Order: sequence, then structure tokens, then C-alpha cells
Amino acid sequence: MAEPMTSPEEQSAALSVWDAVSLIVGIVIGATVFKMSGTIFANVSSPWAGLGLWILCGGLSFVGALCYAELATTYPRLGGEYNYLTRAFGRPVGFVFGWAQLAIIQTGSIGALSYVFAECAVKVFGLAETSTVWFALGAVIGLTALNCLGIRSGKWTQNLLTGAKALGLVMLIAAGLSATGSSSFEVVKPIEGPGWPLAMILVLYAYGGWNDAAFVAASVRERHRNIPRSLLFGIALISVCYLLVNAAYLATLGFEGLRSSSQPAADAMAKVFGPIGERAISVLVMISALGSVNGLVFSVARLHATVGTDHRIFALLGRWSPRTQAPVWSLLVQGAIAACMIGCVGTESGRKLVDASLVTIGASPVPWDHYFGPFNTLFAASAPIFWLCFLTTGVAYFVLWGKDRNIERPFRAPLFPLCPLLFCAMCGFGLYSATTYAAPLLPLIVVPFVLGVPLYFVSERMRHKA
Repeated sequence: MAEPMTSPEEQSAALSVWDAVSLIVGIVIGATVFKMSGTIFANVSSPWAGLGLWILCGGLSFVGALCYAELATTYPRLGGEYNYLTRAFGRPVGFVFGWAQLAIIQTGSIGALSYVFAECAVKVFGLAETSTVWFALGAVIGLTALNCLGIRSGKWTQNLLTGAKALGLVMLIAAGLSATGSSSFEVVKPIEGPGWPLAMILVLYAYGGWNDAAFVAASVRERHRNIPRSLLFGIALISVCYLLVNAAYLATLGFEGLRSSSQPAADAMAKVFGPIGERAISVLVMISALGSVNGLVFSVARLHATVGTDHRIFALLGRWSPRTQAPVWSLLVQGAIAACMIGCVGTESGRKLVDASLVTIGASPVPWDHYFGPFNTLFAASAPIFWLCFLTTGVAYFVLWGKDRNIERPFRAPLFPLCPLLFCAMCGFGLYSATTYAAPLLPLIVVPFVLGVPLYFVSERMRHKA
């Protein structure tokens, strides 16, 4: 197999362990732990079951990180899963999933998290709800422009946002755990039916994003040592943080109070500090969401650039700026697609356009009220393909073990084949749950995903004619 072209970042390897850890923590700790803990605990039988679920999903994510550490050190080119799938199953599969990352998965995630920032910004500044879409667009446009200035600009922005987020989390944890009161862990209203599958998928979503560090694996210095360190240390740090934050909620609000809260972070801080605390937590969520958006904008653009290097139809995405050494075209196209998604789900005219397009192909309009706003809609729309990509990568792990038996593996996941089997089981559960939740949106998901097939054949025809 011919050696693939390398990017300026692959040649310079500009990211340290801290940069990579900052990227992981910044992407993963977004909004779920601030907004969804109440829903999670409302679907478990006891506070200990809820805390146990956070520990279990942290362990499963750690297992997944072990597998990704092996893949990223063995195949360290920029692009992460796109590279593993291409090597395991060939150019067509790699192309389709690379296209899906651009058209659905990662741009959908960028749009969803930008809405978390926007919703908090509107609340903090006391503006009309119609301003939300403009704050979301501003976050994507601003961070895209910042990352176009180069890797140093992107990584220092990420480090700054992650540092501010860490400081805010320490204050939240300390305030919650030191609160005194009569909060009780007693279960007053037992749950009806098995609610844990929904709780588990939400917790797994809260841990989602650590794999995005693999997109920039080739930019990490001394990658054979630092990629495993950053992945595993990042997951461990996040797991401890999540456990302490939820313990702080329980100590402040009690079990039943947490279960009934739609904004547990704000409610906990309001109980300790009053209205000032509620406002402070909104600012923290804004910073946290911005850190997640910036981490995705930074890392995922490197994936699109790699796809552009390999496939002529996306050659524009593979162009790097000679001045800033950033994948500028990849960043711009990624930002434009995310902005279109924001407009489609966040404006009345956008939703009408989406519904009209679905009716044209014989599908039903989107039940917008079912998903309670733009964030949930974009999350639901991107989740099934995300888990399908994750599961396919788990299968690729086994394929590559058989295909590249003699290749050097600087890091190996322990207890083979237990780790990849557990990872595949987690992904299978995630795919089933996400598909069930997103059932009304499936036409909106399947059409752009399947469009990748004819695009691949057009690209191959262009390659053979060249």
C-alpha cells in the first residue's frame, strides 16, 4: 500500500499531552451533566444506581479508549476512524463514513452544542428567544474563523476554555459537597418500568467525544506514548469529574429533588448562592459548550482534510493554508454545513423547508415538538450514524488484527479480545437506542448517508480520468 500524503501538522506534530487531554476534556464535558442529570436519575431506582451508571459508562468509555489508543498509535495518520475503516474495508466504506462525518455526524454535533451555548447566552443577557439562532451561528462562525488562523490559535483557545471550565466545575463541586441542609437520598416515588436503558444512553452520550482525539493523532508529539496517555488520562479525569458533580447535586438537592429538576446545575447553585449562583452556572455552561464546539471544529476539520487528500471530489477540503498551516477550506465547508443545520432546525422557514423536502420524497414531516427544541433534534438526528460508525470501527479492530498481523503496535489494548468485544456491545446498544429514539427522523438521516454511495463512484471516475 502506497504511503498517504502527509499534512503540515503531521510533519510538525505540534500537540503535547496536555493539549490532547484539553481537547478530550473540552469536547466531552459539554452540557449533558449540567442539563440531563435530572432525567438520568429519574430513570433509575436509587441514587446509588444512578452513580453506579455513571461509573459503569465511564468504565465502558475507558475500554473504548484502550481500543482507540491501539488503533491511533498503530495508524496515526490524521483522520481517526476514516483511516481505520478505509484500511479494514477499503476505499468505498472509508469514503461513505468520511462523508457521513461531514454531512451528518460531526456537523450535527457542532450545531447541537452551539445551541447549548446560545440558549444560555440568551438567558444570561435577558434577550428574546428569537435571538438564540443568532448566538448559535455566531459561535460556529467565530470559532471557525479563529481556527483558520492556525493550530496554535485553535489549541490555545481550547486550553483557555478548558481551564475556565475546570475552574467552574471545581467551584460547583465544592459548593455542592459543602452545602448543609436536609437533602435526603430516600426514594419517595419508585420508577415504573425499566428506565435504565434511556438513562444509560444519556450517560454514554455525556461521555461521547473522547474518540475525536484520534482525528488529530498525527499532530501529537511522541504519539506512541502520548496518545494512550492522553486518551486514558482524559477519560479517567472526566469520570471522576462526572461522579463528583452528580454527588454534589445529590448532596444539595437530594434524590427526589434531582429527579424533578430540568436544570440541576442551576437549581443546585441557586440553592447554595441564590440568583447569583444560577447566573454563574449559566456562564459556566456557556464556556463549557464553547469548549466543546471549539474542540470539534478543531479536530474534525482534520478528518475532512484527510478525506479531501484521498478523494478527488473533495480535493478542495485537502488544501492547507501555506501561511497558517490550517485546513482552511475544510474548516469553512464544515462551518457552512453546521450553519445550515442551525438555520434549518432553529427557524420557522428552515423547518418548513425541511418538511417540504421530506414530503417531496414521500416521507412524513418532522414532529418538531417531539424533540423539544433544536439541541435535541440535532442530537437525535446525528446519533444513529454516530453509533453505526463507532460499531463499524469496533468490527474494523478485529479485521485489522487479522489483516496486519505483523505490523508494529506501539500500544496494545489488554485482555484481547475482551476489550473490543465490550466496546462493540456498547456500540450495539447505543445504535439500537439511538435508532429507536430517532425513528421519526430516519428519512432525514438515511437520505444524506446513502448519497455517499453515488458520490464515491463519481469521485472514483474523476480519479481514473486524471
